[in-house]
Amino acid sequence: MTAAPAGGGSGRAAKPRTWLRDLAMAAAAPVICAAVLTGLLSAWVATGGAGTITRVQIQVTVAAVPMRAYTASAAAAKGSAATYLTIRNLSGSPDELVSARSPISHHVVLTQRTGSAGPSSLVSGLVIPAHGIVTLSPFGGDVVLMAPAPFETDMSVPLTLTFRHAGNVTVEAAVTAPGAP
Repeated sequence: MTAAPAGGGSGRAAKPRTWLRDLAMAAAAPVICAAVLTGLLSAWVATGGAGTITRVQIQVTVAAVPMRAYTASAAAAKGSAATYLTIRNLSGSPDELVSARSPISHHVVLTQRTGSAGPSSLVSGLVIPAHGIVTLSPFGGDVVLMAPAPFETDMSVPLTLTFRHAGNVTVEAAVTAPGAP
């Protein structure tokens, strides 16, 4: 019969393990993976693979809807109402005004006049250049309220302008004297 070694067991002395060492070994693989993934994502962004995110910022500095007449007659209520808008693009990317709406008109159109005395034609959008300012009026590009409800006694008319990149911008357009911005 063979005698068992002192201290019992299989003959190997057990190494004491601490909880800190176990924790470090368990965390090593996820930490290495996170470091590699961060490096790869950084390289992807640095080489332009991720693209750029440019938030287009639009500011409307002038918004007015001139009265069609000092009193809203039945004949005037059937016509259209042009607007005056000054739109400023604060970003480095161009944008486009693609539509507009107002609760006083069921149909709002975008128009562009060709030449100083040329006729206005319907357009699908009006370009707002990067870092540019565009003035819309009945004499060029314009937002026209078709057959609007009488608004001449109101102080302002709400307009929601929809831009291709900036989204919706809602303004209160002041009601002004006929023909004046």
